[in-house]
Amino acid sequence: MTLSGSSLRRALGVRDAVLVGLGAMIGAGIFAALGPAARAAGSGLWYALAAAAVVAYCNATASARLAALYPLSGGTYVYGRERLGPLWGYLAGWAFVVGKTASCAAMALTVGAYVWPQQAHAVAVAAVVALTAVNYRGVQKSARLTRLIVAVVLAVLAAVVVACATSGAASAGRLAPGLSEGVGGVLGGAGLLFFAFAGYARVATLGEEVRDPARTIPRAIPVALGITLVVYAAVGTAVVAVLGVDGLAGASAPLADAVRAAGAGALVPVVRVGAAVAALGSLLALILGVSRTTLAMARDRHLPGALAAVHPRFEVPHRAELAVGAVVAVVAALGDVRGAIGFSSFGVLVYYAIANASAWTLDPALRARVLPALGAVGCLVLAGSLPLSSVVTGAAVLVVGALAYAVRARAARSTP
Repeated sequence: MTLSGSSLRRALGVRDAVLVGLGAMIGAGIFAALGPAARAAGSGLWYALAAAAVVAYCNATASARLAALYPLSGGTYVYGRERLGPLWGYLAGWAFVVGKTASCAAMALTVGAYVWPQQAHAVAVAAVVALTAVNYRGVQKSARLTRLIVAVVLAVLAAVVVACATSGAASAGRLAPGLSEGVGGVLGGAGLLFFAFAGYARVATLGEEVRDPARTIPRAIPVALGITLVVYAAVGTAVVAVLGVDGLAGASAPLADAVRAAGAGALVPVVRVGAAVAALGSLLALILGVSRTTLAMARDRHLPGALAAVHPRFEVPHRAELAVGAVVAVVAALGDVRGAIGFSSFGVLVYYAIANASAWTLDPALRARVLPALGAVGCLVLAGSLPLSSVVTGAAVLVVGALAYAVRARAARSTP
């Protein structure tokens, strides 16, 4: 018999937690986000990368402190609820679930676009079904698959960096930073690049499945973020050295275009495979994170209580995983990838703004509040700097969620 009140199995150590974070961050974002960010920031791309990294560091620090104190599934949904009140926790969970569900569909469609462009939607649905089945069998199996995916993607990215750096087409002159699109362009580019950094939340949302969370989570999150920043800086430098910022901005597949321009055309199929594997890694980690936040919200009856069930054998939130997989499969079958990065970034930036506000309440000392304050302000500034369509759509989704919460709260008060 399935017990909806059961706890999840604590099976992940520091290495596994780092790999989950890497699988979420070093995924399709590096293949997909560089081009849009270059179009927004122009020669300010490096400033945009630095701004995104600073905000991500503040968010990671806040998430690590909170996750050590509240080692439960749900991440900022739990932190906001416990530190700021039920409404703020709910809004964080709502923003995360909706935004990351769209990201799941985008990653699935990315897999389809690289594997079989003519049947991208069918491949996307198949990928969602396959990875949902992997997650259903237990978080340790997911961690093992993530380890393999991260190894493949890092090998492909290393090949790209070496091919570009050793090419005669590379020029250090193309790397000079500037402000061709102004400060607004830099902030917009940072908001888009944040899409690629946001995966460290997956470590926190798996807090109930981590061994010794007070020690493991604060160690795993900064390590995963630091490795990701080094990888992104190396790949970005290599690609811009060959294509230039303008060439990167106009590239539909920047890494493939860069190795082709570097005279390493034989690597193009390898890069395509790497992109597909990276998208699979992101999708795997995203489904894990969204299902755990769904579990936490279901426990509090903000989502149907049946989704709070934990499988008696595999010790995973199996109904939440199946529900998330079904919704993502439908969106992947009917939607497209356009606008998904901006929409997802808006939701995740709101999510982390609430995380930083929650961390602000942990310690009244001014020194302890500097990073949460910088993180919260940075998240809100970057969210507001995203493309207007992303801001409007994201804000509308938040309003719908807040209205749903208000209706439920009113109904609860009127019921004896």
